[in-house]
Amino acid sequence: MAIGLDQKQQIVAEVNEAAASALSAVLADYRGMTVAEMTEMRVKARESGVYLRVVRNTLAKRAVEGTEYECLSESFVGPTLVAFSHDDPGSAARLLKDYAKEHEDLEVKAVAIGGQAFGADQIDRVATLPTLDEARAMLMSVMQAPIVKLARTLNEVPGKLVRVVAAVKDQKEAQGD
Repeated sequence: MAIGLDQKQQIVAEVNEAAASALSAVLADYRGMTVAEMTEMRVKARESGVYLRVVRNTLAKRAVEGTEYECLSESFVGPTLVAFSHDDPGSAARLLKDYAKEHEDLEVKAVAIGGQAFGADQIDRVATLPTLDEARAMLMSVMQAPIVKLARTLNEVPGKLVRVVAAVKDQKEAQGD
């Protein structure tokens, strides 16, 4: 089924818009997956803030021109599924990594983050990136640690004084007996 020029331009514009606001991208070969499996993956992608689309390679190459995902142009070979993360950088990688475990037909081709393309073997590194909430929690614990340590140290001074006074009291009581 041939698509017209207007539809092609619309697809390119939509993918370009998704790429422009994305934090990371993952390309995968979806050959062999059933329609039900693809539908299930699309539902999970929507829930996790991932833009997922099957795009012709020529249209995908045009769509990523001028974005930081232009580095993926060489990876647009064969049937390609494009996933862009919008909420956190690792969400698309986590989604496709989980599906690749369950469905042997899904094969990750490339991963891109920050304008750099990586091979499929690097998907674990991107998938383990913390979510925004996890990153904030880590940052807050790092920022809070020196303050907590200072408070404990300052609290220890009166505690030591009380223990010394109690020891002197016990010693004087023992001498008095």
